[in-house]
Amino acid sequence: MIPGFEKIVEERIRDSQRKGEFKDLPGTGEPIRLTDDQHIPEDLRLAHKILKNADFVPPEIEVLKDIRRTEDLLSETKDTALKYRALKKLNYLVMKVNMLRKTSIDLELPQRYMDRVVDKLDP
Repeated sequence: MIPGFEKIVEERIRDSQRKGEFKDLPGTGEPIRLTDDQHIPEDLRLAHKILKNADFVPPEIEVLKDIRRTEDLLSETKDTALKYRALKKLNYLVMKVNMLRKTSIDLELPQRYMDRVVDKLDP
């Protein structure tokens, strides 16, 4: 940028703010919707945009959402039988997301809560 130009721009912005010229602009108070797709390869951008507009969510993300919901259910439930069923479902979902990822075993999600629940179920 030209030296001194930034200072002039900042001064004009402050003057406009003092005059109230930025009030009631469209989108005021709403989050900025960035549509930066630079991280997507150019040949896949159109397909990505179509899927995004159709509210498509990858299967892995859907399973991760199910995992969070099941974890919430598990933390809120007091009944041992319901906790056991929620734990089984949670471990199934973890196994499912690990299969969807098709990555190294070192990068898989661990199954959860097994030791704590088994300790509580043993007399």
